[in-house]
Formats: sequence, C-alpha cells, structure tokens
Amino acid sequence: MTWQLRKAEPRDKEGIENLFLMMLRSVYKKEDVQGYEPGYLDKFFKDDRSWIYVAESEGNLAGYLSIEQYPDFLYLDDFCIDEKYRGLGIGTKFLKTAQKDASEKNIPQIRLHVEKSNQGAMKLYQRLGYTVAGEKDSRYLMTKIILNKNLCRIVNETKQNQ
Repeated sequence: MTWQLRKAEPRDKEGIENLFLMMLRSVYKKEDVQGYEPGYLDKFFKDDRSWIYVAESEGNLAGYLSIEQYPDFLYLDDFCIDEKYRGLGIGTKFLKTAQKDASEKNIPQIRLHVEKSNQGAMKLYQRLGYTVAGEKDSRYLMTKIILNKNLCRIVNETKQNQ
C-alpha cells in the first residue's frame, strides 16, 4: 500500500475531523464522543505557528498530526493513524518530520501527551527517543530534546570550557 505525507490543506478538514472522532472512540472506548469545536481547525491553515501533516493513500486520509509552535518547543497535539494503515511507517514518518521542523526552526524540544493506556503509541515514542517527563490523570507528558545548530554550538562551547 502506497502513501504520501504532505501538509494539510483546508479541503482535508472533513477527513481530519473523521480521524479525530476515530481516535477519540479508540481512546475512550465509547461511540458517543464530541469532535472539534466548529472552526477549531482553521488556525492550522491561517498562521505559520500551527500546521497539520496528513498521510494520504489512494485519495483517502490515512492519518494526521497537528503541531503547534511555542517559543521553546513544538507541541504535537492530535495524532491519529487509521487502523487500516498502521504498521506502514506512517507514524514514524510523521514524528521524524516534526523533528526536522523543530531542528530547522531551532526549537530545542518536542512535547506531547499520550494516554497511559495507549501502549502502542508509547512504544513508538520511546523507540524514537521520547521520554516521560511527567504525568497527570490518565496521560503522560513525553518530551524529546532536538539537536539543532544553536544547541550543538552551546554543547560544543560548554565542552571546550570545561
């Protein structure tokens, strides 16, 4: 099965919303879930501090990752891969693309929350270098330090001064 990763466009909103509902049903193990508030996704298409990547396969959205940029970190907000497309490397590609974005923008850290019960996601994050930095209620906060030009320079200067 072939797929491609690209930045989302406004025409992808309905597919993203459907994937979000699928994710909520999976996480909370119930059918009656609330989707995004009307207009919530608009911010991802209007400014350069929030964006979404989608994976597309034969005209269908296979998954998405929404990202918000803060001064010191990228926050991976919503992340969903349709069950039919899991195991194809899509999640890994999303996360590596976010890491590349952080590095290019000189953002030193990526953060995300994951449900404690989502063991598959936990394994993926840990395999890619994310660590648990805290927990609250049913979720863990996970982080990953991103080496970029500025951080590498600081590390090198510190080593030289020791």
